[in-house]
Amino acid sequence: MKELTKAEDQIMQILWRLKKAFVKDIIEKMPEPKPAYNTVSTIIRILEKKEFVGHKAYGKTHEYFPLIAKDKYRSFFLKNFMGGYFGGRFENLVSFFAKDNNLNTHELDELMKHVKGDLDQSKDN
Repeated sequence: MKELTKAEDQIMQILWRLKKAFVKDIIEKMPEPKPAYNTVSTIIRILEKKEFVGHKAYGKTHEYFPLIAKDKYRSFFLKNFMGGYFGGRFENLVSFFAKDNNLNTHELDELMKHVKGDLDQSKDN
């Protein structure tokens, strides 16, 4: 799997939300200034080549849908992000946020309880 560019990610976020959409539907959900139809269409074709998006043809019109689940991409992205910026260590990430956001001991304890609860739940599933 490859990492998405900012433009690709923006389109995938919309497709994940809508489940399936035509180019015009995607453009409708984008913030102003809206990109040109051809720009969005080109990015979607790139996403198809990367195997993130599939389509169903209706004559000359195509309805697009995600082939990669948002959770699967999120996991891939976070592993790469953690590896690239924090040496793959969760402790380095927490330390960074604690320093950057001036978290106190109580807030760090609450964060760790939350993370431990999420980890325990994922082991049960």
